[in-house]
Amino acid sequence: MVDKVSFFTIIMDYLGFMEKIEHPYASSTAFSGVLDKNVKKLSDRLGVTLTIRGESILLDGPEDKVEFAKHYFDELKHLKNSGHPIKAEDFHIALDLIEDGHTGRLGDFFPAKALHLARKSVHPKSLNQQEYIQAIKKYDMVFGIGPAGTGKTYLAMAAALSALQNKEVTRIVLTRPAVEAGEKLGFLPGDMQQKINPYLRPLYDALYDLMHGDQANSLIEKGIIEIAPLAFMRGRTLNSAFIILDEAQNTTKEQMKMILTRPGFDSKLVITADITQIDLPQPSKSGVLHAMKILARIDGIAFIDFNEKDVVRHPLVQKIIKAYEKADEKGRR
Repeated sequence: MVDKVSFFTIIMDYLGFMEKIEHPYASSTAFSGVLDKNVKKLSDRLGVTLTIRGESILLDGPEDKVEFAKHYFDELKHLKNSGHPIKAEDFHIALDLIEDGHTGRLGDFFPAKALHLARKSVHPKSLNQQEYIQAIKKYDMVFGIGPAGTGKTYLAMAAALSALQNKEVTRIVLTRPAVEAGEKLGFLPGDMQQKINPYLRPLYDALYDLMHGDQANSLIEKGIIEIAPLAFMRGRTLNSAFIILDEAQNTTKEQMKMILTRPGFDSKLVITADITQIDLPQPSKSGVLHAMKILARIDGIAFIDFNEKDVVRHPLVQKIIKAYEKADEKGRR
């Protein structure tokens, strides 16, 4: 049985360090509540009890976990001393890096990475999200694969708006397959726009969260931002465009080949997919599964895999995803 080390005190300026965290609630009375939640989450991940007392952090837990926590906070101190501005999410990115066995100084993994938009700045909240944004900047074709709530679509949308704002592209094309309606949509009431809107709603939601509504509407009216079902992409060549294919797990092989060949000069294509939620009649024939196999070794294409650590929705969502993953593993045995 591992002995417990009660309230091990690290004599460092960690209180000031934490108080300097760049936080969206820093100027509000809710700040201390949000900070406590972050400390609780770190306590759970580290497997120790963290208590802030004056200018010290008290660690209480099994000896091996206390030693790991000491190492973690020591690395954070080096990160602070390197001049990196610490944000709430950086505590978790740093822990991801250490858990993944990165032995170099953490400052080497924290380049400037925020996406500054007219309405807000968007920061990655996990290591995989950070690598996703960096991959989108570096490569012309990126696959973001992972469960719901990991920020795949939202970050891709933010990257697209940033590229448009910086005149790296002249338009944004957002698309997703309308699987439930078999791409025919004929049985739904209303005109074509009314028929397809339910399937495209998540793209609109992300867009309007990142932009002021009147600005977004103006860009849509001018055709600078286009939101359309995947069937509408056939036969087109999209130059100087940032293309996002959402819900790609629900494409057929033919549809995937079609969208992969749409980009023209100076274009980017980001493909997001949750391969645990395939709604096709024959899930094994998903176009994204096929693409992942045949494109994996092609230079110039990046694949970023997300997991439950990247979930940025309600904390229960992370636990639900983990529970379903365990159930799926048992089912395959």
